[in-house]
Amino acid sequence: MFGFGKRKKPKDNPVEQEASTATAPVADIPFNPLTIKPVEPEQIEGAEPADLTEKLAKTRRGFGDGMADFVLGKKELDSNMLDELETTLLSADVGIEATSEIIDTLQSQITRKAFANTEALHIALGDIMAKILEPCEQPLVIDSEHKPYVILIVGINGAGKTTSIGKLAHHFQQQGKSVLLAAGDTFRAAAVEQLKEWGSRNNVPVVAQGTGADPASVIFDAIESASSKNIDVVIADTAGRLHTQDHLMEELKKIKRVMGKFDGSAPHETLLIMDAGFGQNGLQQAQQFHEAMTLSGLAITKLDGTAKGGILFAIASKLKLPIRFIGVGEGIEDLRPFHAKEFVEALLE
Repeated sequence: MFGFGKRKKPKDNPVEQEASTATAPVADIPFNPLTIKPVEPEQIEGAEPADLTEKLAKTRRGFGDGMADFVLGKKELDSNMLDELETTLLSADVGIEATSEIIDTLQSQITRKAFANTEALHIALGDIMAKILEPCEQPLVIDSEHKPYVILIVGINGAGKTTSIGKLAHHFQQQGKSVLLAAGDTFRAAAVEQLKEWGSRNNVPVVAQGTGADPASVIFDAIESASSKNIDVVIADTAGRLHTQDHLMEELKKIKRVMGKFDGSAPHETLLIMDAGFGQNGLQQAQQFHEAMTLSGLAITKLDGTAKGGILFAIASKLKLPIRFIGVGEGIEDLRPFHAKEFVEALLE
């Protein structure tokens, strides 16, 4: 009836032991494993990826152009130039720690007369910035030893979680992986419908229950179904919540416990979706989520719509968490694996 056939649950169902509310019957998009195949980019409207420099135009105008201004027309290097650069970096939400590292390094090199001109200084600036980000350049690689490989998506309302899940599904399909989506945001009916739409668009199944159902139950059912169908990746959505909402953070911990009852190593990735436009507030959110959930990676979204793209440097300096993806647009190809040097070059273009 629902595409997965009748499932047999274990006698001691961990979800039933932990759930505080009754769950509705599972409903999912009909699924035929033979239909799981990579979706060609040209089949999807607006799929052609634009140049990253173009996508980061807003951040570059407030960030890279400001840096160009501080050396423009200046023939001599001096420490006073760095005051202007420091202001530009802080205005772009680079953060105190990363800004201090950049300024201190450049100050030292200017003192040693390491630069012949301002152009050399600008090149050195790019190198320093890339080195700050490079430790966070850790792509998300699906470990085939875990099947299904479970990715738990967390974040606050409006960060772009559901949309990012649809794009992630497409990303993994391009790698030849089969994908199943779990509609764990049972608080908003619109979130379930949105996820189903992405499932239909990508031709992947979506396991869902009624509004108000226990999210741990939904996700447990999804993992169980994926396991029985030999699916490679499960991506689990969750309701948006603020890091200050203790009861909702406890709900996330419960979801992780229930996953662990099925597979002691799950979730294999706990990915925070973070809106770049929140700037330093977003950094605080990431810190709190990490303390509560032990994040394994970040996806920084909406970088195309903000001048605060410098937040990536603050994250790299303070949290040192892997930045798996950056979101730079609405297109299905616009959630891109993060590359430090490419990002810095786009900013300083």
